[in-house]
Amino acid sequence: MSSSTTALAQRTVLFDFHVSKGARMVPFAGWEMPVQYSGIIEEHLAVRQNAGLFDVSHMGECRVNGSQSAAFLDSICTNSIANLNNGQARYTILCQPNGGCVDDIIVYRCSENEFFICLNASNAAKDIAWMQKHTPGFNCTVTDECADWAQLALQGPKAEAILQPLTATALAEIPSFNFREGTVAGTKTIISRTGYTGERGFELYIHPSQAVALAEKLLHAGTAHGLKLAGLGARDSLRLEAGYPLYGHEISETISPLQAGLGWAVKLKKESNFIGKPSLLAEKESNNRPRVIHFKLADKRIARADTEVVNNSGIVGKVLSGTHSPSLGYPIGSALVEQNALVGALAVRIRDKDYSLEIVRPPFLKTSLHP
Repeated sequence: MSSSTTALAQRTVLFDFHVSKGARMVPFAGWEMPVQYSGIIEEHLAVRQNAGLFDVSHMGECRVNGSQSAAFLDSICTNSIANLNNGQARYTILCQPNGGCVDDIIVYRCSENEFFICLNASNAAKDIAWMQKHTPGFNCTVTDECADWAQLALQGPKAEAILQPLTATALAEIPSFNFREGTVAGTKTIISRTGYTGERGFELYIHPSQAVALAEKLLHAGTAHGLKLAGLGARDSLRLEAGYPLYGHEISETISPLQAGLGWAVKLKKESNFIGKPSLLAEKESNNRPRVIHFKLADKRIARADTEVVNNSGIVGKVLSGTHSPSLGYPIGSALVEQNALVGALAVRIRDKDYSLEIVRPPFLKTSLHP
């Protein structure tokens, strides 16, 4: 990224907080964000063993209101939305007519006619404009709330023990992918039992003016539990160990949710003829497009994004994401590979040398969320 682009990067309300805690700041998705504090491996292992606190205020938010909000969302989302109960959240994908991904999002049902949506940072403006474009014909509105929220993610097996003393909300009674509106340390908060690490934890939506104070209170409450601040570096290695997709890597405008192994979030049998459904139906029937796989390497070399995947016939794919797994001690990754090449031996080609890969069904390891 050029220096001029870096100068224009947005900053979350926690920027000065991060700098004061010794964070190394980097440009990411148009934002200046902490990549690490004490070190990626240390932060990663803290989340797996105890807990980590992330600033994810760069994520986008919007709200859908109106008597036909549920029908509208079912017309643009691959997953079923109308059958959500109040207080439930659901992971889903927005697709182009050709089946490519506009974005993956989380939809929260607040009431019969009101939904709150979390969007990826790099896609927020695009997503909101795309949704607004498709509201004609439905009695609903899509409102941009990106500037109204800050978001903290408290993740790890000790997240509940850290958070519970700060809130009257019974956290143990919130199932996975459910949420409650309450207060945390006196701050009005949407407490969401979701996350991006493969661990049990929470995402806390608050007013930006309260973000620094709440982050400090969470850090203080977590001291005895081994809580550490964690940055984008640990966030990426944690999500890859869990097998979670990152937009622009495992899913994109050219990689469909079916290719990415997200068929569980694509309800082709639901009544709504959602955008992209005909293309996804045809793709499922043909079953001949390249597929996203996850893999591990025996060698210590990391296969970074765009590394070639090869077999005896030549190049059959490319790596989408690759990193060292701090939990397992060896390189892991994901790749997009031609369908007919998945039956034989595969390797990654790094500096003209081939290293055998082993396909792994994610998650790569057992966690508090996936025991």
